[in-house]
Amino acid sequence: MLPVTAGMRYAISIPQFYADGTFDPDEFRVRMQRIEELGFHSAWTQEQVLTAGQMPQLGALETMTYAAASTSRIRLGCSVFVTSLHNPVHLARSLSTLDQLSRGRLDVGVGYGGKGRMLSAFGIEPEGLLTRFTEGIEVMRALWSEPEVTYDGRFWQLTGARMEPKPFQKPGPPVWFGGGHAKALRRAARLGDGFFGAGSATIDAFVDQVQTLRTELAAADRDPATYPIAKRVYVVIDDDPARARTQAEQSLEKIYGTKAFAPVAVAGTPADVTSEVQRVIDAGAELVLFTPLDDASEQAERIAAEVIPHLR
Repeated sequence: MLPVTAGMRYAISIPQFYADGTFDPDEFRVRMQRIEELGFHSAWTQEQVLTAGQMPQLGALETMTYAAASTSRIRLGCSVFVTSLHNPVHLARSLSTLDQLSRGRLDVGVGYGGKGRMLSAFGIEPEGLLTRFTEGIEVMRALWSEPEVTYDGRFWQLTGARMEPKPFQKPGPPVWFGGGHAKALRRAARLGDGFFGAGSATIDAFVDQVQTLRTELAAADRDPATYPIAKRVYVVIDDDPARARTQAEQSLEKIYGTKAFAPVAVAGTPADVTSEVQRVIDAGAELVLFTPLDDASEQAERIAAEVIPHLR
């Protein structure tokens, strides 16, 4: 089991990268059960509906559901759902159902996504995308918590709408906001239950984001003591630091389809990784999401045995 550190929680990514026909249900269950045995606080997916790079990726919500059925205690989340691309009524129903099936083990990360996506594939126009995003969050939360919902928005209109059962967690699962732009951090401070720093952001960028977020929390009269902060960390542990860095760079290029994200990875010996992750914690992260980029099963074991015990 992982050591208990006051105020700190450690998470790991749920296996999602499978080529056509390679998913093994039994192997997946064993991996998830081992993650739970190791004592990780939570396990998280990523949402990428259209493949950006060369890494085949299972759907986030479906993979979380299978992970829920494979475990009994560990919390499960997605960082993040690009909710502006979803119908909020359908998504609210799916997430409420998963929270019931998992007996209240769900966390929900949400992101605006920006206009640089193939919005036409989702039947969405760039105009009003941010309004669509914020209205969608309001609709989901209302359906999770109110007996009947009447909502008159620009994109969504409901009259006396009911959704039962509600989520197992009341008034609903925690909603973490992603994003790194100053305006996104302001939204996160006003509307989020927590902030989740992206894996695609460097540690230096995350340090700056947390400073901005704290300023915005004060402006929104939010108590930082009750507002958790998290960061996804792409990681490769290898006793050969150069080999670790090469593996990290190659994997990130496959995921994102570009070499531009190579600097975000934390790669090297256990001591190297520990030192960099400590910077994330020192910046203000209370939850660190480790996302291994090579041999995820072995990496989970090494993270639990050789990195986390040395963090403070």
